[in-house]
Amino acid sequence: MNIYDTAHALAAEISRELRERAMSDETNRLLLEEYKRLQVRLQMSMVGAAGEMPGEDMQRFQQLAALLYMNSDVQAYLMAEMQMQKVLADVFKILTDAAGVTLDIPDKN
Repeated sequence: MNIYDTAHALAAEISRELRERAMSDETNRLLLEEYKRLQVRLQMSMVGAAGEMPGEDMQRFQQLAALLYMNSDVQAYLMAEMQMQKVLADVFKILTDAAGVTLDIPDKN
């Protein structure tokens, strides 16, 4: 199986089946949207503020994660998303290593 087939299979699994079940409940959908907004905000703060995360955002993110992972449909969706992200990161690393590309982030000092 080539990488495109794998990507399409993962996308189909996430979007068609798991995503629909996770998003079918309005409360779950709203909580997932907030979770993803906080996730991006925290990731951006990690890059921009030398690893500092706003305490309120981190606490809310952890609370949402705990709540969302109690629902089996939402948990399956989030786990599939993480699996896809891992595959993408692995493929990216394989390709950058093969090309001799380094992505060292310089110190801010």
